[in-house]
Amino acid sequence: MGNKIKYYVESMRLRTLPLSISGIILGSLVAAAHGFWDFGIFTWALLTAVILQIISNIANELGDLQKGTDNEQRLGPIRSVQSGNLTERELKKMLILFVLSSMVSGLFLIERSFNSLFILPSYTMIFLGALAIIAAIKYTFGSKSYGYIGLGDAFVFLFFGIVSVVGAYYLMTKNIDFSTLLPASSVGFLSTAMLNQNNMRDIENDMNFEKKTMAVRMGLKSTKIYHLIIIASAFILMTIYCALQNVNPVGYLFLVTLPLFVWHLVYVLKNDGRSLDKHMKVIALGTVLFAVLGGIGLLLSREIDLSNNILMQ
Repeated sequence: MGNKIKYYVESMRLRTLPLSISGIILGSLVAAAHGFWDFGIFTWALLTAVILQIISNIANELGDLQKGTDNEQRLGPIRSVQSGNLTERELKKMLILFVLSSMVSGLFLIERSFNSLFILPSYTMIFLGALAIIAAIKYTFGSKSYGYIGLGDAFVFLFFGIVSVVGAYYLMTKNIDFSTLLPASSVGFLSTAMLNQNNMRDIENDMNFEKKTMAVRMGLKSTKIYHLIIIASAFILMTIYCALQNVNPVGYLFLVTLPLFVWHLVYVLKNDGRSLDKHMKVIALGTVLFAVLGGIGLLLSREIDLSNNILMQ
C-alpha cells in the first residue's frame, strides 16, 4: 500500500485542484464584501469542492481507460492505471471512498450554514450536491458520459462557475443576488478554458476514439478562437459587475492577472499538441489568482468606502 500512495496522489491530479476552489473563494469573498462571512462555511465549502474535483479526476481516468482513450498516443501525463501502477479495482475503491467523503463533507457544510438538515433550503442544497456528485462521475465514466458528446464545457461552466460562486454566496448570505451571475460566469469561463486547453492538447487522440469534445467538433483553429473569446468574456463580465457595484479603483484588482492571461493566450495561439500541457498550470493558477484578487478587490473597496463614510460624518 505504502509504495502505491504516490500513484493514488497522481490520480487525484493535484494541479487541477486550484481550479476547484476558485468559485468558492470568489463567491465567499463577494458575500464578505456585502457584510456576510463565516469561516466554517468557507472551510467546509472548500473541502467539498476539492473532493468533488478529485472524484471527477478519478472518474475521468476510469472512463477514458474503459473507452480506450488513455493510450500511448495520448499527449497528457501517463495515468496510474494505464501505466500498471494501480489496478482498475483499486481506482474504483478510491472513487467510492471520495464519493462517501463528499457526502459527509457536504452534509457538514449544509448543517453549518442552515443549522439543520431538515428544512427546505437544506433539501435544495442536498439535491444540488447530489447532482454535483453525479456530474463529477459522469463526465467520461459510464455508457452515457457527457464529456464524449461535447457537453463537458457546459457542465464545467455550470458547476465550477454558476453553482460554485452563487452557491457559496447563498450559503453565506441565505440570499440569491442575480448580479452574482456575472462573477460566477467569469470563473465559469476560465474553468472552461482549462478544459478546452486540455481538449486542444488531446484533439488528435480524441478524434480517433470518437470523443467529440468541443475541440473535436470545432477543429483546432476555431477552438483557439473560442479559447480567446471565453477568457476575454471572463474579464469583461467581471468588469461589468464591478461597474454595477460602483466600486472604487481597488475593486478592479483582478485586472492584475490580465498580463498573465495575455501571455497564456499568445502561447496557446502559437503552440499545439504536447506543448500545450506546459500551460495547464498557468491557467489553473491564473484562475484562482483571478478569483482571489477579484474577491479581495471587492472587499477592500467596501472597507475603503465605509472608512470614507465614517470620516465624512
